[in-house]
Amino acid sequence: MDGFPKSVGGGGPNIPAGSHPAGGSQAAAGGGATQRTQYPYVTGNSVIALKYKDGVIMACDTGASYGSTLRYKSVERIKAVGKHSIIGASGEFSDFQEILRYLDELTLSDHMWDDGNSLGPKEIHSYLTRVMYNRRNKFDPLWNSLVLGGVKKGPKGDEKYLGMVNMIGTHFEENHVATGFGNHMAIPILRAEWRDDMTFEEAVKLVEKCLVVLLYRDRSSINKFQIAKITSEGSTIYPPYSLKTYWGFTHFENPAQGAVGSW
Repeated sequence: MDGFPKSVGGGGPNIPAGSHPAGGSQAAAGGGATQRTQYPYVTGNSVIALKYKDGVIMACDTGASYGSTLRYKSVERIKAVGKHSIIGASGEFSDFQEILRYLDELTLSDHMWDDGNSLGPKEIHSYLTRVMYNRRNKFDPLWNSLVLGGVKKGPKGDEKYLGMVNMIGTHFEENHVATGFGNHMAIPILRAEWRDDMTFEEAVKLVEKCLVVLLYRDRSSINKFQIAKITSEGSTIYPPYSLKTYWGFTHFENPAQGAVGSW
């Protein structure tokens, strides 16, 4: 993953933060001002997640765009975090790599306590909200929208958790979430068809329906998707696969018909 271009000012795995000639803590020539990342470079798009009967399911495609060019086709944006959580990310991929390093340090520190307990999804989500808000207050945000889901035993048995946080620290917990373009196209579908007692197979069908809609409507989406689930037994991240599509719809053949204006 070290081959991904790093956003200005971030410092990649082999580049110290601030050593980039145009960013980080490097002072601007003659002005003495500090420059920050102004926009992301390599970005992933929508992540969709929902609770189902036994746990949480999460899905996204494996594409990553370099500006407006769909440059990378096999980028996995869903990762396991500790024993009880999975995370998915939209936005700048190198910033997501940095967040994963933070989480590795967090889970390692938690493991070293060796007290018989481990961080659950609620605690990790809370940690991420503080990280994102802290960086936002420094005017040097991590350009991501993060989805965190998990299952951990509680006083009332297995407790499912699903939350998200964006690049300025805005966060919430919900039964189903979507980032990026999915926030506009997938959320209405999830609101209409989601049920708390869905089986895993039903949840997969609903997620795939959302992914196909995004494939049709989002130019930066590709037909190569990855699904992950987490239950009380642990997390499973499935290999990428493609979905069956149909491009013969009338409106696809002549999308400008009936449109108002010169487009």
